[in-house]
Amino acid sequence: MKAVFLDRGSFPEQIDIPLPEKVDEFQQYHNSSAENVVERIRDADIVMTNKVVLSRAALEQCPSIKLVQVMATGMNNVDLEACQELGIAVQNVAGYSTVSVPEHTFAMILELRRNITRYREAIKQGQWASSEFFCFMDFPILDLNQSTLCIIGKGALGNRVATIAEAFGMNVIFAEHKQATNVREGYAAFDEAIKQADIITLHCPLTDQTRDVIDEATFAKMKPSAILINTGRGGLVNETALVNALKQQQIAGAGFDVATVEPMPNDHPLQAIAHYPNFILTPHVAWASHSAMTRLLQIACDNMAAFIDQ
Repeated sequence: MKAVFLDRGSFPEQIDIPLPEKVDEFQQYHNSSAENVVERIRDADIVMTNKVVLSRAALEQCPSIKLVQVMATGMNNVDLEACQELGIAVQNVAGYSTVSVPEHTFAMILELRRNITRYREAIKQGQWASSEFFCFMDFPILDLNQSTLCIIGKGALGNRVATIAEAFGMNVIFAEHKQATNVREGYAAFDEAIKQADIITLHCPLTDQTRDVIDEATFAKMKPSAILINTGRGGLVNETALVNALKQQQIAGAGFDVATVEPMPNDHPLQAIAHYPNFILTPHVAWASHSAMTRLLQIACDNMAAFIDQ
């Protein structure tokens, strides 16, 4: 069988791809565009894609395709309806980042609560050397112990974050769906969870129901001392509302690993606050520890092997 990886460059070269034995022909490209996708996958049995878009128009021109292996969890880059109609199986990869994303989440939380980078930069500028006392305390330092963490999303990632939070001595609450009329056991009503939270972190999928789950009205309910973490999807938070909330000091800070447009262009709304000391922005790398990427590629190739053998 022939497999084609359309955007191999989205993973470091040093991480091996353990292809199934029955893949006897393999073609990989650093990246692909809409203009060259069809010519690259026309005679493929398996198409591997991380973020390259597979449209109906492209898939209809490639009758040999039997499987689309998405090298990620999200499948919004593939026309799933077209695949179903054309008899093309689609598989994604889940469960590979249940360590990496929660650890990145807490890296952001600790940075925002303890201001480590701001102290480091102040020392570089000579502020410690000129201090009257043995230390200087220009930036607030807040413990995680006894603070309240609101988690939106109770899947593998949300539960892992909760376990880490409890080890820090935090009070953990899971927020119910925003428009829910009934509150399930183990959850708190959305508005109440938002109002109580010192820290809010998002670990839910992006759907029509969760888009802009954090909006202007939600920011208005948060404590002025609260921080917001988003390592999920950019569309979960209304970015204009976030910019306004930080500019108006409605909340104390935010840490984001995602944006509605990626890579994030220079005219994106979040660029207006990228220099703020209480805003951390990383380029969608929360998932990308070495072990997580290795695990992702192994799971993806195991999935491909299982499909071939069925």
